Amino acid sequence: MQRLITIFALLMCLGINAQVTQEIFESFKLQERRNVRYYFPEEMEDSKKYPLVVVLDAEYLFDQVVATSKFYSQFHGMPEMIVVGIDQLERSVRLDDCAFEEDSGLPSEKGKQFFEFLGMEIIPYIDLNYNTAPFKMIIGYDITANFQNYWLFKGNSLFNAYVSISPTLAPEMENRVPARLAELNQKLFYQLIVEDEKSRYIPRIKEMDKAIQAINKESLRYYFDEFEGADHISIAAYGIGRAFDNIFKMFQPISPREYREDILTSEEPVYQYLQNKYESIQNLFGLTKRVELNDVMAIYAGIRKKEDYDSLKPLAELCKDEFEGTMLGFYFEGEYYEQMGDPKQALKTFEKAFGMDEIDFLTKEMALEKIDALKADFGF
Repeated sequence: MQRLITIFALLMCLGINAQVTQEIFESFKLQERRNVRYYFPEEMEDSKKYPLVVVLDAEYLFDQVVATSKFYSQFHGMPEMIVVGIDQLERSVRLDDCAFEEDSGLPSEKGKQFFEFLGMEIIPYIDLNYNTAPFKMIIGYDITANFQNYWLFKGNSLFNAYVSISPTLAPEMENRVPARLAELNQKLFYQLIVEDEKSRYIPRIKEMDKAIQAINKESLRYYFDEFEGADHISIAAYGIGRAFDNIFKMFQPISPREYREDILTSEEPVYQYLQNKYESIQNLFGLTKRVELNDVMAIYAGIRKKEDYDSLKPLAELCKDEFEGTMLGFYFEGEYYEQMGDPKQALKTFEKAFGMDEIDFLTKEMALEKIDALKADFGF
């Protein structure tokens, strides 16, 4: 593959060790050199895989996407991601990259080349050299938001998630996108973000929104956000966090609202909710996420609230593996035996828990109280 002419590292204000680079990429498909930006998570691990985010209009969006992804991955449960940004501002090259034929709405000749540049050069280069997860996202604004839709029309979509910020729609795109989303048999996220000011594109965007809303498919997760007070310029700064919230909601820790509205109202065993959540993360994002203590405690609270004590057993086994060396698994198992009417086994299990490390609200005093109570009640 053609290679890089210049590489130089930039230090970001977001962190001393931030791995942001720019490089001049000599493209065979475009027959020109293009400036490309990369962000790699600090302390990348060989054993982990990282979703890939492609950012068009990088001069506008790259820094914001990087900052938001760093903040959310640190504080809001989102996976760390590799971010690739394509500069398009110089000499208004974005207009050539994303140009379409006015009669057909299809990409112009240069647009086809740009399409192949991303799909056949940039993304394969990242996949070859870094531990990328199967999950890929693309983010565009205005004319580049329209351009990203073309990947929906190429067999299976190269991208799993689309973030479309105030798109300047090509002819018939408001009809073609919903039709294609209805046809595709793969799991997709589609986020549409618009301002609330009037423009000649807003009625067509609303028409597209209405058509996508009418699609009833479990494999499609569609989100529409209209920001009051935003204009066509400021909208680029409004929607990135909202898009990440929507697309990676399942990846986030169980919230109080999720506990109330989903766990407590479900007719399934409480533990099943936790199992489904982490299996869905694996299936949707191609990532194995370690079970969070917050989620364990939410499930434990649900078990006690709903008196679903059968769920304590699988929760205990999970905690023995995920929180090895701590009291968590054996304490939950002791409670299980206690509720099942097996005090002798409960006593043995609480004694095991007593000899392990404290964690969260569980203390040795709590285990000792259980032990003393069982001995007093049953004369052990």
